[in-house]
Amino acid sequence: MPNIENRVREGDANLADSHVLEGVELTKTYEPPWPDWVPMGRRVGVLEGAEITIDAGEIVGIVGENGAGKSTLMQILVGALAPDAGDVRRSGQVGWCPQEPLLYDRLTVRETFRLFGTAYGMDDEAIVTARDQYADRLSFAEFLDYRIDHLSGGNRQKINLSVALMHDPDVLLLDEPYTGFDWETYLEFWELTEELTERGTAIAIISHFVSERERFDRILELADGRLTDVTDGGPKDAASADPRGVSADD
Repeated sequence: MPNIENRVREGDANLADSHVLEGVELTKTYEPPWPDWVPMGRRVGVLEGAEITIDAGEIVGIVGENGAGKSTLMQILVGALAPDAGDVRRSGQVGWCPQEPLLYDRLTVRETFRLFGTAYGMDDEAIVTARDQYADRLSFAEFLDYRIDHLSGGNRQKINLSVALMHDPDVLLLDEPYTGFDWETYLEFWELTEELTERGTAIAIISHFVSERERFDRILELADGRLTDVTDGGPKDAASADPRGVSADD
């Protein structure tokens, strides 16, 4: 797997010293689903000039109230949704793990990896290597021939995360990635993120675990359409995890 030095040689000579992801003056509005909620024709603002930068090897947490626009922001950063105004600049490949898995129910796990790997431009050997690596790390090897719609919620989330990781992206955007994980998989997730950042991967995670702040280099709070740095400080420490929200599923 490429490390940060490999990535600098292969592509952007300034990658190690620059932002690998940058959102500038991002604005997004929408028509409310309840017509009586606001005057007719009035649009509701979700993002109001939000700005974000992420550097190589950095883990950034994004927090905020339900409905604040966190998932909307992430969709814009990955390119799945266009902002009304503003600009997104990316360096290198991007991996995205949405909150709701974007998987095809009728495909098996094996077929799912082949589909995503082919879309990423990976060859057969690389696809199999990545698939087997994450099947071992996240404990779903026994389900490779199961259809997606026959998996538990926790196992679907493991696949959702793995296909976001399999092409070894430079930027990884994760929306509540550990929902439904059992405790062992949850801890393995954080070991993976540590390994990725040591190689230079930039990671942004939407998280609702306030007590996990020590895991992140920076914490950004999304409120009133803007992002504010609310980092408490202190080194990342895997020993102070909060198990709330982690299930015994699987």
